[in-house]
Amino acid sequence: MNDLFVDGAPGEASSEPRRERREHRRAREVRRKQRRRRSAVVLTLTVVVVAVLAIWAFPQVRDMVTSRPTTAAEDYPGPGSGEVEVVIPSGASGQEIGSVLEEEGVVASVRAFTTAFAENVNAPRIQPGTYTLLQEMAAADAVAALLDPANKAEVTITVPEGFQAMQVYERIANVAEIPLEDVQAAAEDPELIGLPAEAGGNPEGWLAAATYSFQPSDDAATILSTMVAQTVARLDERDVPQDQRQEVLTKASIVEREVNLPEYYGQVARVIDNRLEDTGQVNGRLQMDSTVLYGVGKVGGVPTQADLDDDNPYNTYLHAGLPPTAIGAPGAAAIDAVLTAPEGDWLYFATVNLDTGETKFAATLQEHNANVAELRAWLAENPQTDG
Repeated sequence: MNDLFVDGAPGEASSEPRRERREHRRAREVRRKQRRRRSAVVLTLTVVVVAVLAIWAFPQVRDMVTSRPTTAAEDYPGPGSGEVEVVIPSGASGQEIGSVLEEEGVVASVRAFTTAFAENVNAPRIQPGTYTLLQEMAAADAVAALLDPANKAEVTITVPEGFQAMQVYERIANVAEIPLEDVQAAAEDPELIGLPAEAGGNPEGWLAAATYSFQPSDDAATILSTMVAQTVARLDERDVPQDQRQEVLTKASIVEREVNLPEYYGQVARVIDNRLEDTGQVNGRLQMDSTVLYGVGKVGGVPTQADLDDDNPYNTYLHAGLPPTAIGAPGAAAIDAVLTAPEGDWLYFATVNLDTGETKFAATLQEHNANVAELRAWLAENPQTDG
């Protein structure tokens, strides 16, 4: 017998591997089905979760979209309405200006304004100050409005050359709409308005002739102190020593009031200096009509005999030397004339035509009397200007 068949029937040796392979396939199939079932469960749960989240989130997103303005909605369409005053501080950036305007209801948002600000090449020229603007303006229109000087709500006060302090107070009261008594009270406080010690507590002559721009909220002290500071600046620019400031202003105020034409300022200043030094013909007396008129409370004209006889410290016909204070606000040209008076021996001058301002100067009383006669003849022909 052949030993090939000893251990079993033919083919029995290969049946066992086939069964194992079948078992492995069945096991793999089971595992695949289990994985598919798990994946289906996870997918189902994921879909459910997403659906739940979507149902919850939709109202939230909808509310955000409807309540939060879009980029286009952050700007008003304009042109705006109503009126509001806004104050742009000095050195404010576009962002800071936008914040001010948004707070006052002028623009819809800071972002809209800063965008418009960046698009306007002139925007950096916006000046500080108070502006009158519309509310709910388009941001670009707001930028343009701030660049228009017509929208600046400023108080402009002009102090003409020669104005007396009381005239300045009255102008401040009228233009700035501040009670006159408040203006006068501020003027009486030297420290409050920055009046230098050499002024002796009297602002006369220290309220510089100039045109000023103030904010509507500025009070009397702010306005007066600005005018005093302007005078101090002018004197400092010209290197006037502190102990000579009052004298220079007093002389310049007389120059300002004595003649109308700047071409004569220097000669009048020289006459003042010559008279103060003279010990022969006038003995130190200025004999200026402007000081006499100031002393009796007048602001112009020709002194009457009663005015000339009135004994007060400003009557320079009766009293030698300079009056105790200036008699008005001198301009820069008058101050310069005092500081750079031309050489000359004049002791007298007379304006012989009050319409044209023609003025003649003389070194002797005889020459002066001839000029005065010419003035009197003119006055006789023009009586409406007398006194």
